Amino acid sequence: MVLLNGIYDAALLLYALSLLFYFSDCLRRSPSGKRLGTGLLVVVGLLQTVGLSIRFVQEAGLPIFTPYDFLFWFSFSIVLISLAVAYRRRGEFTVLLLSVAGFSVFLLNRVWLTATDHTLQSWSAVHGWLAMHIIMANLSFAALTLGTVFGILYLFLHNRLKGKQWNDRVRRFPSLETLNRYSYLSILVGTPLLVGSLVVAGISIVIEGRLPLLQDLKVLSTLIGLGIYICYLILKISNRRSGVLMARLAVTGYGFIILNFLLNSWSELHRWSGE
Repeated sequence: MVLLNGIYDAALLLYALSLLFYFSDCLRRSPSGKRLGTGLLVVVGLLQTVGLSIRFVQEAGLPIFTPYDFLFWFSFSIVLISLAVAYRRRGEFTVLLLSVAGFSVFLLNRVWLTATDHTLQSWSAVHGWLAMHIIMANLSFAALTLGTVFGILYLFLHNRLKGKQWNDRVRRFPSLETLNRYSYLSILVGTPLLVGSLVVAGISIVIEGRLPLLQDLKVLSTLIGLGIYICYLILKISNRRSGVLMARLAVTGYGFIILNFLLNSWSELHRWSGE
């Protein structure tokens, strides 16, 4: 555990430095700062890969059954997505917001949780279904996070253009059309994954004979968030609503995703303590 914590601490420090370099580049164009930030992000990804390998050996399998591992995988996914976006034109602000999300989760996870806390033992009878549920949920959260980032950038850019506040930073944003399209594509990927994770969880509940869990508060919040995203996709396909409304729906839906995770402490569905 000492080695693992040392690796994560180093990754956390480099992640913070990468975030600072990207923030500096977004404030005032700095190609060298952007290159340094991207290089540090690559090292962070490598260190996280080493950390995941160590956890794989410790668990003798895929490390996903604790909130610590769940959040770590989320942070790792965000790093990979950030690197993919970093090599695209006008991706600086997208990487910045993604890095804020990924770093925040990584930091909170490192400070508040450990790799041995709160194993999901109450689902041990159906670990195969549970693994599918967690993996799909994690990938869904990563995709929906990206869609939300594009939605936030859309709202910011729209507000700037509407107020005729044009400057060099605004010129570095992708166009409103591009932001709208990328937000849609991200949500188009994330929503089916979220549906799949819910279906797998439902099957697990039925197999275990724990049908009262379907009335859990967490299930309700998840269905509300899913309903918002489905509404988003229907409206988008019908092409009858403005980009501003679509961006607001993307951000609102993500708010329920965050609420959904926070409800773990009060939910019987995800009793991380194994009770």
